[in-house]
Amino acid sequence: MSRTTLFADVLLPLPVKGTFTYRVPFDMNNAVKVGQRVSVQFGTKKVYAGLIKRLHQQVPVAVPKYILHLLDDQPLVNPFQFQFWEWISDYYMCTEGDVMNAALPSAFKLSSESKVLLSPEFKLDEFILDEFEYRITEALLEKEKLTIDEISKQVGFQKVLPLLKKMIDKRMIFMEEELKGGYKPKLEKMVSFSDTFQSDEAIRQLMDELGKRAHKQLEIVMAYISMRGFVKDQNKLISRDALLKRAGSNTTILKALVDKGVFKITERVISRFQDESQEKAAPMVLSEMQKIAFDHIHKAFVNFNVALLHGVTSGGKTEIYIKLIEKVLQQGKQVLYLLPEIALTTQIISRLKKYFGNQVGIYHSRYSKDERAEVWNNLSGREKSNDVSQYKVILGPRSAIFLPFENLGLIIVDEEHDQSYKQYDPAPRYNARDAAIYLATIHKAKVVLGSATPSIESYYNAMNGKYALVELNERYGGLKMPGIEVVDLRDEHRRRMLRSHFSSVLLMEINGALKDKKQVILFQNRRGFSLRVECEQCGWVPQCKYCDVTLTYHKHSELLKCHYCGYSTTIPHECHDCGNTFLKMQGFGTEKVVEELSLILPDARIDRMDLDTTRTKNAFHRIIGNFEERKTDILIGTQMVTKGLDFDNVQVVGVLSADNMLSFPDFRAHERSFQLMEQVSGRAGRKHKQGKVVIQAWKPDHPIIRSVVKHDYMEMYKLQLAERKRFFYPPYYRLILIKMKHKKADLLREGAVVFAKELRTKFGKMLYGPEFPLVSRVRSFYIMQIMIKTARGSNYTAVKDELNKSFQEFRSLAQYKSIIIQFDVDPQ
Repeated sequence: MSRTTLFADVLLPLPVKGTFTYRVPFDMNNAVKVGQRVSVQFGTKKVYAGLIKRLHQQVPVAVPKYILHLLDDQPLVNPFQFQFWEWISDYYMCTEGDVMNAALPSAFKLSSESKVLLSPEFKLDEFILDEFEYRITEALLEKEKLTIDEISKQVGFQKVLPLLKKMIDKRMIFMEEELKGGYKPKLEKMVSFSDTFQSDEAIRQLMDELGKRAHKQLEIVMAYISMRGFVKDQNKLISRDALLKRAGSNTTILKALVDKGVFKITERVISRFQDESQEKAAPMVLSEMQKIAFDHIHKAFVNFNVALLHGVTSGGKTEIYIKLIEKVLQQGKQVLYLLPEIALTTQIISRLKKYFGNQVGIYHSRYSKDERAEVWNNLSGREKSNDVSQYKVILGPRSAIFLPFENLGLIIVDEEHDQSYKQYDPAPRYNARDAAIYLATIHKAKVVLGSATPSIESYYNAMNGKYALVELNERYGGLKMPGIEVVDLRDEHRRRMLRSHFSSVLLMEINGALKDKKQVILFQNRRGFSLRVECEQCGWVPQCKYCDVTLTYHKHSELLKCHYCGYSTTIPHECHDCGNTFLKMQGFGTEKVVEELSLILPDARIDRMDLDTTRTKNAFHRIIGNFEERKTDILIGTQMVTKGLDFDNVQVVGVLSADNMLSFPDFRAHERSFQLMEQVSGRAGRKHKQGKVVIQAWKPDHPIIRSVVKHDYMEMYKLQLAERKRFFYPPYYRLILIKMKHKKADLLREGAVVFAKELRTKFGKMLYGPEFPLVSRVRSFYIMQIMIKTARGSNYTAVKDELNKSFQEFRSLAQYKSIIIQFDVDPQ
């Protein structure tokens, strides 16, 4: 044991700047490593699992506390990750503790739980106990420690803390903090012959003996020999469950054989993921256009670290990705394949597994905490499972950038324009696309950004020589782009041709597709049944109690719901302002589209894909699987149906209301509208026959709709670029959004004015606000915003330093300390 005095700088999963220094006990000196988790006391009571970021011998000024426990044999986090976390913390103006919280699977984030114990001074005959004190002490005499919840159950009520305080004051009990939670590998019980039965002769004698008086036991032995096969290794491990199933037996009979010394039971670590062995795909053959694009990317990587692949919808980008992955795996490196939606992993994973087998792993939030921890351990090599090889390709949404890659060679960001790559709340408010580029820099890896409708910032970077630009302008197999027809809803309304929310043109196309045994996708960018309930007499609309938004009606649950905080209430019978009982539904969401289309087309099999229908773990898989297998005729959805899904039987796509997107008050609204309409259009006619797209709009001559009809990305790009330059928006300027929150509107307004006044001395006319946003109250907190714009090419680090100084000065003002301040760098 080394007697060197060691200190550890420990990172805690808290929104506090920096690390905290702890003393390493001598008996841990030889075991501690950077990247391991340790349990440490923080404050007077709390115990946390922190990460060792640095080991050193510099004696701190204050006397440090000791590390309590070492939680890992091997490091959980590698040096690449620490470097990456530092960059995210610095660039997105948050703490490393925030990043640690976002990065680690919850199974690795342990925090303490209060436990109640009897005091050593407690003697039952020296205390007069009331009924509840007696119940608690009696329980503690049986069980050494109890949680607060367990005590609540003992006494029969929730608010037990006053009772516990009284008992602590009497020195009857005391409380301690104990770490709870944690990852446990999945174990499987395995059966093998004991040492006594290693020879054929011994096994023959055993079978003769069992055949006379223990036929059930003999059946298990026979099943074991059958499953083991004719091998010399008498000790072959067989799954206990598989053995009992084969023998048609149970654990009681097997236990009798174990007790006799015939078998021994051991445990081995297995994966929580089933081995979905797929038929190996034939070698990939690229089309001429795909081959040109692939070669262009490969050559571009000599001079560029990032390549933007701008390919039309159904151009075959995935095949190019597979070829690139193949090349990187041959070099012995890892690949990260980012997708904006969990739904997309369902389709892509089966394609990748046909080429790369069990080298492919998935990581996303619909997995359980232990499943996510298993993927992490597999990638880092901390845990060897007997039935799954180490992953070389990881597929996942934005959170996958935090995994412990050791040798990353390529990052693919598919549908790179998608706003789902941006994390909004809580901190860190990072953009996975931009963060992936820095992650690749650390690993000296390459990045491919792919999209049929690239973000204006990415395309600008490519046009100005920061990224390589690769174009793929032809659909795979020479298919034509879908024909687009714009329906003027004013004209349809005037001629009384509208049926509910469906124009005569759209219904004709849907009927034609169904007649030809083809499928239909309908896009409506609102979930729920009706956007609002409104009084016919005075215009009153039910509002959320905690947010400044109207409530959306959901027919399935017969509730009005807030899509910001989750608040729900029943539908009012009368207007709360005038008492009128005539309330009407205004607007429509996906739920209403399904109901009304079911009345018009009663024989059609209709399904819906939105946030409400995809909350469960396997919902995506079920909905997409049914559509792929043609069990669904019409799929109605929100943005989820626009994102790179590949269905070969879709003939018609309908956009039910283009105007909603175009009129949204945001500088990216027109760009996003083009992207959504172009992307959803790309779902039509992907195989065999040209598809048809119907866009319904009250303003059919809008420039963005015209660009969509022509599939003209460049026209939209140039229009938007001119607008952005004129009004100081990205890509010419960078934005930092400052959100200030408080439950008292007056205090918030006063504090925001003071903070903005201080900032204006540094940023002048490039500071905008403070002002209330469109939704000015969420979860009872009022919100005000300040925007800072800085010219591209200016010293962004210096801007943030000045902002941080002003923030610290504002924080020192006691009257405003309760105001929450959040920074959103590069807001979406």
